[in-house]
Amino acid sequence: MPTVQAYATPSATSPLGPLTIDRREPGPHDVQIEILYSGICHSDIHQARNEWGNSIFPMVPGHEIVGRVTAVGAHVKKFKVGDLAGVGCLVDSCRTCPQCAAGDEQFCEGGMVGTYNSLDKQGQPTYGGYSKSIVVDENYTLRIPENLDLRGVAPLLCAGITTYSPLRHWKVGKGTKAAVIGLGGLGHMAVKLAATMGAEVTVISTSDNKEADARRLGATVFVNSRNEEKLAAVKGKFDFIINTVSAPNSYDMYLSLLHTNGTMVLVGAPPTPSAISGFSLIMGRKSLAGSLIGGIRETQEMLDFCGQHNIVSDVEIIRMDQVNEAYERVLKSDVKYRFVIDVQGWKG
Repeated sequence: MPTVQAYATPSATSPLGPLTIDRREPGPHDVQIEILYSGICHSDIHQARNEWGNSIFPMVPGHEIVGRVTAVGAHVKKFKVGDLAGVGCLVDSCRTCPQCAAGDEQFCEGGMVGTYNSLDKQGQPTYGGYSKSIVVDENYTLRIPENLDLRGVAPLLCAGITTYSPLRHWKVGKGTKAAVIGLGGLGHMAVKLAATMGAEVTVISTSDNKEADARRLGATVFVNSRNEEKLAAVKGKFDFIINTVSAPNSYDMYLSLLHTNGTMVLVGAPPTPSAISGFSLIMGRKSLAGSLIGGIRETQEMLDFCGQHNIVSDVEIIRMDQVNEAYERVLKSDVKYRFVIDVQGWKG
């Protein structure tokens, strides 16, 4: 079994550091990928620190993976050696339930197999993208458009699909008045995608210093949610709101900004339950919904859309030995807008 250099944490209270892990030999339907770039997602921090209570250690995080194919199994049809390839948040599922059949593997009734912090069908822990290479079934491997900057592609595999999926599901496009709450890793992708789809985009943030970026990314309006007068001016305006905030926030307040029959979709998950008044939904026949990444088919659709429109994430490239520092900076919102690890630049 091949050994691979990786960066891992041995426990919830330990920093990440070098670790040698085992990867399986490519099977008949497997693709082996030399990892070039791996994005850092906030969920990497939650899981590395066992904040969701389901962590498996040692843990190699990373589910925003871009690289080149170095080997393929005998029956692989979709990839050849030298191709660009990507891996997102999941690497397997039951493949037979109605959700999988519909292309919604993220909702697999048997439980999807996560790219890391999960158990594969042989009961072995999965290890993610903070490593030199990975082996993945071709059906869970994604084609990467050749025209895109690979550094900015990596976060598309999570932040991109997390925002693209609800925008598509609720048919956001020309004529839609859409609001994006929060301008971070998820929010900045939501602005880019919604604007490219033709929506009129408003960014709602607590920080005035984000207005210039909001407009650069594609928003036409910026509202500071702490300014009661400006917030009142957009009350009842929006057909669709995507709420990317993971800190506690007032759902009632934001639901009041929806027009009749409008929908607010949550892609951020605050750590504590959020109170909501029934009248916030009843008055105006409004909907509060949630969304989780996307299936393989939709993720490929998102990548192709980004390739067509030259969309990538705004990133800061770091070395592997800067991961622990990057985690602390993420918690302080000190990044515009996603950290990406230069994996092959790591000499560990």
